[in-house]
This record gives sequence, structure tokens and C-alpha cells, in this order.
Amino acid sequence: MNRKLIRPSLSEVQDQMSGRMQRKKPAPPDQTNAENFYYLKQMQSRTPMVVVLDRGETIHGVIEWYDKQCIKVHRSSEPNLLIMKSCIRYMFKEADANGSSNGNGSYAGDLEVE
Repeated sequence: MNRKLIRPSLSEVQDQMSGRMQRKKPAPPDQTNAENFYYLKQMQSRTPMVVVLDRGETIHGVIEWYDKQCIKVHRSSEPNLLIMKSCIRYMFKEADANGSSNGNGSYAGDLEVE
């Protein structure tokens, strides 16, 4: 008497396992594009901004354009500046500097640049 084992083949098991692994949730994206959206919004509305540099200097002006590495700030009475993002500590709307701080030393419109 010849008996056969009833066992799934290796390829069937691998197919079942790969189907389970595909159901994993994908990793979140590396970029949210929030920074780009913020710059576009400020450029379109020509919002007066204050840019605080690493050395503590403040620059007042309107963001004219931005790049992956830098922003161009248009100043009315002084020359325009091209500022590297790596030199920016933070920036906020000039209107927020008139007393709308949120209590922890920062302003509601602050944008930290990495």
C-alpha cells in the first residue's frame, strides 16, 4: 500500500506568505511639502516677514522666491538678499511681532527651517 502525504508544495506556501506581507501599511513620505506650501502662500499674498539668522540678525522683507537651498528676500529701502536656508534660525510674519506671542517665547506664525 502506497500512501501519499497531503502537504502543500513549497511554492504554494511562499505565495501565501507573500500575499500577507503585501498588506503591510506603507511608510509615510519623507517630505510633506508643507514648507513649499508656506513659501508659496507668503509669496502670493506678499506678506511682510521677519527672518532671524543663526547669528541673531533680523531681516525684514517679503519673500520674492525660494529654492531648495535658499530664499530671496525683497526689501523696500535696502538691497534684496539671497539667504541660504541653512543660515536661517526661524522666520515669522511681521504682523505677529506686534504682540501675538503664544506664551512659550515663540510666535504663532513661526516656521523653523532645517
